[in-house]
Amino acid sequence: MEFDWAEQMHCAVTVCDTEGVVLYMNERSRATFNRDGESMVGKNLFPCHKERSQAMIRHMMETDTINAYTISKNGQRKMIYQTPWKRDGKVAGMVEISMVIPEDLPHYQR
Repeated sequence: MEFDWAEQMHCAVTVCDTEGVVLYMNERSRATFNRDGESMVGKNLFPCHKERSQAMIRHMMETDTINAYTISKNGQRKMIYQTPWKRDGKVAGMVEISMVIPEDLPHYQR
């Protein structure tokens, strides 16, 4: 899998397979989630989540649905967007994109 396009984005990109094994973390994701300098790539993300979150992740992969929400963390607002990714039309895992958003994020009607 090739992720060069995501490496230096201004958001964190984390990709896992259907078992929860982390396949890829871009630069920002590694800076956020690597514990004690140890990469999460190749490790399972489920132990890092509460039971409710684990169930949500599994449900999203089973039903091919998304989860999107905003949080406040360390004085910043962030949007979290979680979506299944597919290979040959079949869900192959999840992608999480976490991005800092401004307090006064504009909303437009188009």
